[in-house]
Amino acid sequence: MIEIHYFASVREAMQRSKEQLALPESVTTVADLVSLLMQQDESFRSINQSGNPLLVAVNQTVVESSYKLSEDDEVAFFPPMTGG
Repeated sequence: MIEIHYFASVREAMQRSKEQLALPESVTTVADLVSLLMQQDESFRSINQSGNPLLVAVNQTVVESSYKLSEDDEVAFFPPMTGG
């Protein structure tokens, strides 16, 4: 089981801040998880097709889409940050 957290505008679009998901055997990377969530949730699909790529952190470290997931990981999705 992994725990997924949504932050900022992602949380608003998803209308929830977190959820738990049994990690299917076919989902081994962050990219696989994103694909699964896009298939399962139209809001998540819309966010990902907006042209602004989401940042993903696993266990509080920002990772690339090729990062390998494990049971009990905490995955967070959040919009790109801007500074000034």
